[in-house]
Amino acid sequence: MEGESKLNLDIFKVVCKSLSRSDSLETMAKHLTQLLVGALEIKGSTLFVLNSETKELEILASFGLSSNYLNKGPVMADRGICALFEGKPIIVRDITKDNRLQYPREAKEEGIGAIVSICIPFYDETIGGLRMYHHRPWDISEQDLDYLLIMVEHVGLAMMLMRAVGALQAIHETMADLPVELMRLPRKE
Repeated sequence: MEGESKLNLDIFKVVCKSLSRSDSLETMAKHLTQLLVGALEIKGSTLFVLNSETKELEILASFGLSSNYLNKGPVMADRGICALFEGKPIIVRDITKDNRLQYPREAKEEGIGAIVSICIPFYDETIGGLRMYHHRPWDISEQDLDYLLIMVEHVGLAMMLMRAVGALQAIHETMADLPVELMRLPRKE
């Protein structure tokens, strides 16, 4: 049985505005997780960034979950409900009836009943993940899932843009700290 839709165009507009007006990746992620918890009426939400070297999902922001749960151990992108490299949402409607969880005991102790995990793409690569946690079994509606899939596309773009802006700012600051003499060196044509 499909659940009631919670997301609509008005909520989607608020999320998109939040993405485009954030001044940092951390602020954007914090706002997104808070907005999703409120809009979907769920227990919590976490936005992860993928560490490409370790294949670990590192928490960028989270809302609604305890620090004990968040510090339970590494979340590996290629295991369990992460399986982010499949590129499709993973829906655990009831954690008591699913054996894919990496930390089932910790999820139960946290009061989690269901989890929806969606990869965050940038072009054809996975750069992170969005996970939503419900306090009871959850049949997420197809409409909500569609909104979330479109939303993560925007999140991926925003994440990469903010990374690029940060890199450019670092280069600018480094250049400003160079001695004036270096700025007078002849340029190659």
